[in-house]
Amino acid sequence: MTLSTVYTLVGVPSRLYLPKFVFEKIIKSDRNKVFEISTNYANFQTILPQYYPSIRVISIRGNTSVVEEHLRIGGRELVMMVKHVINEPILHEIFVIGGDAKGTHITKRFDCIPQGTKMTIEVDWKLKNMTWIINFLSRINLLEEYSKIIDAFAVFVEN
Repeated sequence: MTLSTVYTLVGVPSRLYLPKFVFEKIIKSDRNKVFEISTNYANFQTILPQYYPSIRVISIRGNTSVVEEHLRIGGRELVMMVKHVINEPILHEIFVIGGDAKGTHITKRFDCIPQGTKMTIEVDWKLKNMTWIINFLSRINLLEEYSKIIDAFAVFVEN
């Protein structure tokens, strides 16, 4: 994994930019069902409590929502303010607008296939606080940990 750091004017690292990654997950279920569950983030605290210990919807306007999310990944908890933009039933974009992962952008695409639904996820992680990042990265493989969340989601949808 190649890492690059952006420096402030005084030469202190301000944010670590991790490489983007893309992965696909085939879910044996109807696209509308997969999309509906995937975009019902207010329910993640119930269906994926091991990863989302706290979710609080701040506002909803049309297809855009602002949500405070606590995400457990790699034994750490990220606290984030997240903007969700939904284009039903094809696209769900997630923009982290505040908190530990400010600047992160996640795009989920949902395609109908004979086996069910192909969910393509593009993740562009941004993390702040260099000490936290170094400890975080030394303990986990970010792609592997995020994949576990998606696998748990798929198991829930398919049952």
